[in-house]
Amino acid sequence: MSGETSLGATPVEGGVRFRVWAPDARSLEVVLDPDGRRVAMAKDARGVHEAFAPGARAGGRYRIAADGGPAWPDPASRFQPEGVHGPSEIVDPSRFAWTDDAFRPPALEDLVLYELHVGTFTPEGTFASAAARLPDLVDLGVTAVELMPVADFPGIRNWGYDGAALFAPARCYGTPDALRRFVDAAHGLGLAVHLDVVYNHFGPDGAYAAAFSRRFFSESHRSPWGAGINLDGPHADGVRGFFVANALHWVREYHVDGLRLDATHAMVDEGPRHFLAELAERVHAGADGREVTIVAEDARNLDRLVRPGSDGGWGLDAVWSDDFHHEVRRLLAGDSEGYYEDYRGDLGDLAAILRRGWLYCGQHSAYLGRPRGTDPAGLEPRRFVFFVQNHDQVGNRALGERLHHQVEPAAYRAAVALLLCAPQVPLLFMGQEWATGAPFQFFTDHGPELGRLVTEGRREEFSRFASFASESARGRIPDPQDPATFERCRLRWEEREAEPHASVLRMHGAMLALRRAAPALRAARAATHEVLVADAGTLVLRREARGGPPVVLVARLAGSGAADVPAEMLRGVPPAAWSPALHTEEARFAPDARPVALAAGGTGLRVTLERPGAVLLAPAGRVV
Repeated sequence: MSGETSLGATPVEGGVRFRVWAPDARSLEVVLDPDGRRVAMAKDARGVHEAFAPGARAGGRYRIAADGGPAWPDPASRFQPEGVHGPSEIVDPSRFAWTDDAFRPPALEDLVLYELHVGTFTPEGTFASAAARLPDLVDLGVTAVELMPVADFPGIRNWGYDGAALFAPARCYGTPDALRRFVDAAHGLGLAVHLDVVYNHFGPDGAYAAAFSRRFFSESHRSPWGAGINLDGPHADGVRGFFVANALHWVREYHVDGLRLDATHAMVDEGPRHFLAELAERVHAGADGREVTIVAEDARNLDRLVRPGSDGGWGLDAVWSDDFHHEVRRLLAGDSEGYYEDYRGDLGDLAAILRRGWLYCGQHSAYLGRPRGTDPAGLEPRRFVFFVQNHDQVGNRALGERLHHQVEPAAYRAAVALLLCAPQVPLLFMGQEWATGAPFQFFTDHGPELGRLVTEGRREEFSRFASFASESARGRIPDPQDPATFERCRLRWEEREAEPHASVLRMHGAMLALRRAAPALRAARAATHEVLVADAGTLVLRREARGGPPVVLVARLAGSGAADVPAEMLRGVPPAAWSPALHTEEARFAPDARPVALAAGGTGLRVTLERPGAVLLAPAGRVV
């Protein structure tokens, strides 16, 4: 089955064409609502069943019956207005009037990603209400919105990783055209839209693809969620084609500019060509002439993910680098259990991550009990996505605390400055820009029996952590099924107007404005940055590029006092000529502002901070 072949219901002249991949089924029928008319489908050699239903049209509803059995939703349904167990709705994407012909997404090196969950981003939790907030993200300096998965799921509250109807936008967020209006509005404001997609497992309820073929699941591979997806066994071509078709569906029918592939480490493929290489090639080639960015979430630190096919790689554009987050969190918050066991909170290690993109390049991982990672030599910084918060690293904590909930504000500001001045692609998680008071906790809306298992499993998951070793302590973990858990996570936009939130928002905006304006901060293609450890609490990062002056960031992440910036980090500019373009302890960023002192001496420069903070230095304080 070709990934370029449309699946599901496609309106054509005089009716609707239906196509379903079900290689094990002898016969399929389309069952049309409301009259129950049945249309037999013809099966081809690839296991694709096809039928034409004259008179059917967009807005009509239908199900698919296999071998005379029950009628189920279409595995490639474009919309499930009554929920994932209800009938599928015929959708005509050609009716939408796009206005984004002139839009061009930002280059990879110009990306500033903003990850958001539609249901908790606004009080209303819809595509329409999220679109109304897009001007705020433009003002902030974001260049791309990254939506957590929107494929429909059971219930009305979910992170999105329990996807069931993978081609259908979640009806609780709005209609397919509401999502198209969101993307069109973003493009009108100059924002790209990336979408998180899940191809490593199906959700535990309402995923009817497997009802039409057991071939979706591997006979030999497991995943953290049960049976692995069949990417290399019998009929794997059809499974691979299903997911390629899904990726192209979002790109073509919704004009998304990027895909973030969830947990690619769980996509086991021992065939001659890894599925990720096929997916990247077909999406890049099949995007109707538009540039599409494909990013992997993968903690294995595999360089081949982002190396080109000509170099033996799989050809993805970028990869999330957990090492940056983990090292920063260990340093600032002291986390040491679970995967944090592999990190020391050491500035030398953090400097190595900034130089090459990740820390583990084949060293032994105590957490995994085996070597982890490969050598990323030669990979440009723009191939790595860095963050100090994201949905996983906040939401997979027992109580959903954000970094700024657990560290002093000055240290948080310093960490953000390091993130936004680093040459790698920065990602912000919704609300971090104003240090929101809202947590991000795990929430679901499953039926009673599955919901009970989810609640019990969630609490048992943390039993190996010292803080939750007792049953009474685990009882404090929010119940994912409780609507209050979901409501607690909604952003409170009114916070942005009051301190201490307003000053944090101003700092994010000012940092991103400098990142956009300064040639040195935009140079993410070549080896244009250097980093060294000045003392036990301070890193020094130099960035430079043609067309503008160099800049130097002095980031004190711990402690206080003086740090010496050596001559090699100042070369080309006399020490006395450097002055702050911005520092995180200014009154506009810190209600309890603290001064920064500079003293030129010999060939170096001494920078003194009274507490953690970051100073961006430039000749005469000018970055352009």
